[in-house]
Amino acid sequence: MRRPPSGSIPDAPGSYQFYDKEGRCIYVGKASSLRHRLSNYFQPPGSLPVRTAQMVAAAERVEWTVVATEVDALLLEHALIQAHQPRFNVRLKDDKTYPWLALSVNEQWARPVVYRGKRRKGVQYFGPYPHVRSLRQTLDLVVKTFPVRTCSDSKFGRHEKLGRACLLFDLERCSGPCIGAVEEATYARYVAGLQHFFAGDTEEMLANLRQEMEDAAAIHEYERAARARDALTAIAEASESQEVVVDTSGSFDAFGLFANELEASVSILHIRHGRVVGRNGFIADRVDAQETDDLMATLLERFYEERAVEVPRQILVSVELDSPRSQVLTSWLSGVRGGPVSITSAHRGRRRQVLEMAKRNAGEDFARHQLRRASDHNARSRALTELQTALSLQEAPLRIECYDMSHLQGTDYVGSMVVFEDGLAKRSDYRHFTVKTVEGNDDFAAMAEVLRRRLRRLNEVEDPGSARRRFAYRPQLLLIDGGKGQLSSVLAVLDELGLREEIEVASLAKQFEEVYRPGSSRPCSVPRGSEGLFLLQRIRDEAHRFAITFHRQRRGARMTDSVLDGIAGLGPVRSKRLLDTYGTVKRLRAAKVEELISLPWLPERIAVQVFAHLHEGDHGVEQESMPASRADE
Repeated sequence: MRRPPSGSIPDAPGSYQFYDKEGRCIYVGKASSLRHRLSNYFQPPGSLPVRTAQMVAAAERVEWTVVATEVDALLLEHALIQAHQPRFNVRLKDDKTYPWLALSVNEQWARPVVYRGKRRKGVQYFGPYPHVRSLRQTLDLVVKTFPVRTCSDSKFGRHEKLGRACLLFDLERCSGPCIGAVEEATYARYVAGLQHFFAGDTEEMLANLRQEMEDAAAIHEYERAARARDALTAIAEASESQEVVVDTSGSFDAFGLFANELEASVSILHIRHGRVVGRNGFIADRVDAQETDDLMATLLERFYEERAVEVPRQILVSVELDSPRSQVLTSWLSGVRGGPVSITSAHRGRRRQVLEMAKRNAGEDFARHQLRRASDHNARSRALTELQTALSLQEAPLRIECYDMSHLQGTDYVGSMVVFEDGLAKRSDYRHFTVKTVEGNDDFAAMAEVLRRRLRRLNEVEDPGSARRRFAYRPQLLLIDGGKGQLSSVLAVLDELGLREEIEVASLAKQFEEVYRPGSSRPCSVPRGSEGLFLLQRIRDEAHRFAITFHRQRRGARMTDSVLDGIAGLGPVRSKRLLDTYGTVKRLRAAKVEELISLPWLPERIAVQVFAHLHEGDHGVEQESMPASRADE
């Protein structure tokens, strides 16, 4: 694609669209300055994120539309995405179709129904709920107190013509609007009560019912008092399905995010008046490379635009947004809500715990999403066959070993080996390596050391049943995280050990997800989105995770030993608990001595010694920060 002259691109807010050679819109974006934003796309492909480079390579031309403000650019972007459905924009995929409670408030006699599918105008939605059974049970309990109709329009019309109500009227689970047994004002109060209940606002409702029960009993209207008592019981039973998570005044949506380079998992908890009234979750394709905060902002836009759900006054996000993007998004959401909206994160208290819960749910949803795909036997068989063909292997790679290195500026150098057999992780064969002979930052030398130590075991003869026997199994494919340079260093080790002809090798370059094989300067043709490439990516990501985890463990142990070592009375258990409490040594060092003394499990004497040890050499810090009584001692 030819780059438009810079002077022809306006320095103004607007939306831009990339089109392919067939005239299809493949990407829609927005910018506060079209000139500055579009210039980022016309760089050498190697300096662009892989998804962006693919999009630019597929594009034939770019067009743009200038608008007055950034909010207008956001609205135009939404309209164009809905119209064109471009394949390089973030797409939301429900991990499952969650049930909602839909209340048809646009009808004369509103009715609640359990609903799945596309949102419609004139209908109020509550939820979504994780289980349809619990939603139906809750609705069945609530209509005892608020007897609104739950029948279909056709059934309602049939009984209206007959002049005879259905069985639900006799069971006191419907107020009988079809036969005129209830006034519209009374029915509207039932509908309002239903709305308040499913919105989580039950305190005022319960107080009114208690007062009604007491008033009726006081004037000996025991039948009316019994009805109020039964209503209280029904609402209490129905409320048990809504978990209390914060104080009664808390109403917000909490967004938790878990993502890798290709996909993102988002979990949303809908909190109303301190109760979880709905949960939602979906998987999003990351077809456009974005920073994590930018991705979170995009997902917020897509969710509230496509799902047509109620926008709350406050939205909590697990990834803090940059100020300009947050201001534009807040302005747009305020317009959608018809009132002020704030987007914030939480750093302490119950709301922080809710965010952490949303993040855990997102991670678990992502793991289940990958597990379902990986556990499909047909998909795994197809992946191994695709790899055999695409990489020109002599046999299907039933055992694949992948290696990765991790370090911090050459310190705590470690390596990882993960094993997949028949397309599934075999964690009993995973291995960690502590690099012993490499000084400084040299991934090639570190990888060579790890491979020598592993491949020399191939010729060892171990006793059957020995724990090290598995280490002597020969892989059908040895996968390296890296490009052609890492592949060359691996081949040198194989030549050194005389294994070049016995073991197949490949490397997976992260930037463009390209697979390289020995003897070719061009990457192998492994189609994007194929089961074969997905399997390689999953193995590579697992090796990276395994290496990073081990590296952090070693670094944490070393930091703990060096920083907290030598303090009398502070053993390994208390040292670990201190670091778990504060998260990092930096935060521990920033803590005041009064804060350390207030820890119930840390004796005062040891707390003072910890503070003094961490600030040894700081002039006057101990005396200034320490309580006078402690300084005098």
